[in-house]
Amino acid sequence: MKALKIATFNINGIRSRLPGLLAWLEREQPDIACLQELKAADKDFPRQALEAAGYGCVYQGQPAWNGVAILARDSEPLEVRRGLPGMQDDSQSRYLEAAVHGVLVACLYLPNGNPQPGPKFDYKLAWFEHLITHAQGLCASEHPTVLAGDFNVVPTDQDIYNPRSWLKDALLQPESRACYQRLLGQGWIDAVRHLHPDERVYTFWDYFRNHWARNAGLRIDHLLLNRALAPYLKAAGVDAWVRNEPKASDHAPTWIELGSRKRR
Repeated sequence: MKALKIATFNINGIRSRLPGLLAWLEREQPDIACLQELKAADKDFPRQALEAAGYGCVYQGQPAWNGVAILARDSEPLEVRRGLPGMQDDSQSRYLEAAVHGVLVACLYLPNGNPQPGPKFDYKLAWFEHLITHAQGLCASEHPTVLAGDFNVVPTDQDIYNPRSWLKDALLQPESRACYQRLLGQGWIDAVRHLHPDERVYTFWDYFRNHWARNAGLRIDHLLLNRALAPYLKAAGVDAWVRNEPKASDHAPTWIELGSRKRR
């Protein structure tokens, strides 16, 4: 297996944040980048600019909302699936799979679920159930596989600066957290938490109430590795500098590095 850097980044509007995305790609040079919340129709996706930067891409856009993409450095991703099985009637662009650099990459943007309780939270849990069902086969596969994206779940209180202010939020509800734990129970490895078991690691800082300046963050962007891929995990982190750039997304890119050989 080749050494790889894989990242996930909720771009929160690819058209308005394209300069920042290109600057990040040039500086950090991930081999694979999963993007969420494109907020652009397919016809408005900046394919030419990304190809000029050295990245092939597959994408599933949606005007104004949602949208996911997988970018591959010096390569063309081979699309495998659009949308989750059993959700053929779902109109929201939230799931994309592609084979890239010898790895099966699943890029996902799990529903936020707010306000809860209500239809949006019901949709979140239903979507999560379909993900759990589909992920079981991916986890058991002998092919190296990563689930990467904005899961819109804060797994534990360690993953948020202060849970008290968010107790009613869909990201912290017991049902949301239980679904995430069921996913991990299949055998997936939460890469960032696996390598940083005791650290406060954040990937999202709200625009309001000075969250970024206070480092009042949440960890909701995750990279989960199946049994075939986890032994190659070498490093993991967050490119927090991106959140400090002008016109930044409220998320920062989260990444892993995989070695060419299994770790002992």
